[in-house]
Amino acid sequence: MGTVTEVLITKRTGFCYGVREAIDHAKTAAAEGKLTHTLGQVVHNEGVVTELQAQGIRVVEALDDVERGAAVIIRAHGVAPAVLERAAARNLEVIDGTCSWVLQEHRELAKLVAEGYSIVLLGTPRHPEVIGMLGFAPDAIVVDEEEDWERIPRTKRMALISQSTQPPWKFEKLAAFLVGRCHELKIVNTVCPVTIRRQQDTVETARLVDLMVVVGGGNSANTKELTRLCRIVGTTAVQIEAARDLGDPGVFDGARIVGVTGGTSTPIEDLEAVARRIYELAGAPEVADRAEQLALAATASAFEPAYRTTSVDRPSRLAGAVQTAGAA
Repeated sequence: MGTVTEVLITKRTGFCYGVREAIDHAKTAAAEGKLTHTLGQVVHNEGVVTELQAQGIRVVEALDDVERGAAVIIRAHGVAPAVLERAAARNLEVIDGTCSWVLQEHRELAKLVAEGYSIVLLGTPRHPEVIGMLGFAPDAIVVDEEEDWERIPRTKRMALISQSTQPPWKFEKLAAFLVGRCHELKIVNTVCPVTIRRQQDTVETARLVDLMVVVGGGNSANTKELTRLCRIVGTTAVQIEAARDLGDPGVFDGARIVGVTGGTSTPIEDLEAVARRIYELAGAPEVADRAEQLALAATASAFEPAYRTTSVDRPSRLAGAVQTAGAA
């Protein structure tokens, strides 16, 4: 018999607005009858990519794979200016889905270069967002983990900027480190506020539950950070990519309240599926047979329009689920 009586989905979960807008651009272009491509996966989520492919939207890794005159979606990570120039040369219709926060990073980098700063970029090497940023500041020094930091040369004028999904604590720690390596340090905080809020909300939920399930890509830095933060506050955390990864009911032994959160590329539908799976796999007798209803209610209580996906059920249905669950 299972012990779980309640599943809480962290508030303000689901896609970040940058991912959502890029997906919206792709769906709109396809609906208008355009031959539509995305330059790289618009989001690292199998279900969403499959859905887009079913609508005729192709994923390409290079602009040379796009037919001349076709539409190409630039995903939220953004690209270097040279990529846009190449697209124009091939007469492609560029639909720019670059996140507004990433566009701000690009503007800040261009200013720092013009002002003559030596630039330190906190980010994951070869990450698409970092590659795009380097198009604006090719001489920037990219560092990630602390063992990289010692190779940052001492200089008179230095500026620090960040990939948007880097942990705030790491950005702050690197800023403190750089104080001792230059005479003038300019700090441009480009850590995405959605990333910060997601971490705050996840910690808040972790303090209320017996166990946390963190849903997101295995290589997602922001998902790994959510798992780390849960454990820091003393709550056991299990990280998975999808509901299918939950197969051992023993994981939930003794847990009565379980929390669910997800990275910024995890759609809210995936979180609902995980909540339903937890109820089915480890729910106490009085809740196991209402798994679908209770999972929908958990989703509804966490749902906010700002974190919707284009395929999410209407808020009115979610609101109805809350009322039904409360009456049961």
